[in-house]
Amino acid sequence: MSEHEDFPAYLQDSKAAYVLSNVAEVVERILTFVPTKSLLRIASVCRLWRNCARRVLRTQQQLAWVSASGPSNTEVHALCSILAEEVEKVFLLPKTVLAMVDCEAFNGQAYCYRQNKAKKSRHSPDTVEELNLLFPKGCDIMGIASPGIVLTPSGSCSSPPQEYQEGEAGFAVMFPSMEGVNIKPFHFCKKSISPTALKEAGLVENPDLRVVLIFVYEAYKSGGARFLSQILEPLAKSKALIAGGLIESVFSPTRHCCSQGAYGVVGLALSGPKVQGASVLLDQDISNPKEAEATIRRLKAAKIPERNTLGFMFACVGRGQNYYNNQTNVEADAFHKVFPNTPLFGLFGNGEIGCDRIIKDDYTLCDTDTDSLQHEYTTVMTLVHLG
Repeated sequence: MSEHEDFPAYLQDSKAAYVLSNVAEVVERILTFVPTKSLLRIASVCRLWRNCARRVLRTQQQLAWVSASGPSNTEVHALCSILAEEVEKVFLLPKTVLAMVDCEAFNGQAYCYRQNKAKKSRHSPDTVEELNLLFPKGCDIMGIASPGIVLTPSGSCSSPPQEYQEGEAGFAVMFPSMEGVNIKPFHFCKKSISPTALKEAGLVENPDLRVVLIFVYEAYKSGGARFLSQILEPLAKSKALIAGGLIESVFSPTRHCCSQGAYGVVGLALSGPKVQGASVLLDQDISNPKEAEATIRRLKAAKIPERNTLGFMFACVGRGQNYYNNQTNVEADAFHKVFPNTPLFGLFGNGEIGCDRIIKDDYTLCDTDTDSLQHEYTTVMTLVHLG
């Protein structure tokens, strides 16, 4: 049977049908303009189209994201209300999704037990299930809620990023499967953490580890500080870039090992020869726009390519507008001035994790004076390149 014998009968008599059922080069070119979800549906039309669709999917290596802000008119968070529609428009097959929302509006339940009883929750187990249904089977979804959000609006890498310390905001960054890049999610609580678990997650004894994005919830609980040190001590000895923060809650993935109110950590371990990273620490002394820009400009020394590069900003809730004499969006604007074509995402949290560090192909540069990865009233500004 030829590739086009199963092509719809009502098209077989036209010239266009002949081309679309026989000329793979034309079909493949057309399919490059089709969003991925539609591409997967089209792949079921005939064998030729399926083969062309598979080849197109292998070329879709660009990162994509969906962002939302402002009050939602629905019963769900602003991000959740548009995500289903926007995912239909992306040109990649997501392998990993990193979603962040503000905890004030989202009021997640999965790991957050300190809820405002008077306020109706806009999150439920159904929300997590709906997120899972939006993305391919086997896609790893990490959902985080934090006091504030930093995002780049959907549509263009060059759109100015925005800081949201108040109000409804959220984003979902989608990572495809990429050659030379391995993204592995991890989750530990006091019951599951062990040297073996750290090794299985690729966080220790992994010479290919380049970047770790790490987020700790309920860290203020008794034993939380010791637990966090148990995670960070081996990471501090590695040559990887470590960046993240202390957050409010995690809503995906749902886990059943944690008891009510338990502390824990989630994150992404990025390994592989094509991964590069760099970060700088905006410490407590940096409190005006010029100093912030000068510090962020030091990231230029890493000479990281623009393509498939993301910026991450992990800031203290005590910074932002109040820290800069009521000037809004200072640090996000400074990043955009230095890196106008790199999208920026992140959060305002209850503590920051990171230091000055550059991770390149064959070397690591770090601030040797930094004796701790944990900070307060700072901002960790990070670049992550994925080949």
